[in-house]
Amino acid sequence: MKAVLISYTEQPEKKVAAAARLCYSPIGAQEILDELDQTTAENFLRKLIALGHLSPLEHVSFTFAIEGVSRVLSHQMVRHRIASYSQKSQRYVSEHEFEYVIPPAVKNNPAALEVYKEKMAVIASAYSELAGMIPKEDARYLLPSACETKFVCTFNARSLLNFFEHRCCQRAQWEIRGLAKEMLRLVRAVAPTMFEKAGAACDVYGICYEGKMSCGRVKNIITRG
Repeated sequence: MKAVLISYTEQPEKKVAAAARLCYSPIGAQEILDELDQTTAENFLRKLIALGHLSPLEHVSFTFAIEGVSRVLSHQMVRHRIASYSQKSQRYVSEHEFEYVIPPAVKNNPAALEVYKEKMAVIASAYSELAGMIPKEDARYLLPSACETKFVCTFNARSLLNFFEHRCCQRAQWEIRGLAKEMLRLVRAVAPTMFEKAGAACDVYGICYEGKMSCGRVKNIITRG
């Protein structure tokens, strides 16, 4: 798995603070931004997040290049709909020798790993045979969800906070949980104040919202609604 933060809004924390302060100021956003120092911006940002006033965070975005992950993961990613995605196409890109992701449960079980690799080889052979007879866009129906894929995704900061709350959770599937934690590490490096309280609710606040589905890491369990 590889995740790279390929672009993001410059001075993201100051931009969010300036956008929020505009609501209470007679001067314009650019003037506010010019006068705003980093310490003031950080303190204002912490106040915004503590109060749950998160709409100003939608003014900054972060773009990631992801590779070495499965289509199981990408199918989960696109459920986070307030984001933009561009993914490697199996319609146009040949998968004659496709790479695939091996789950830890398979990798750590020699017998299971032997079966897994054997069946992947069978699928690869069948795909190659089909792709010589019909269009790739139809031959791809044979391909497994384990197929390695690559994609670029862009989130605004508010949507990222939601993503981290759900996908850094211990109950999230192992692959997307690993990706979420790496993405969080990357954005914390460029916007530490904005994401200092990002992550699973149990890690950040000592609260679990999973109700009866909780993994049991914390005692303070709340059922939403």
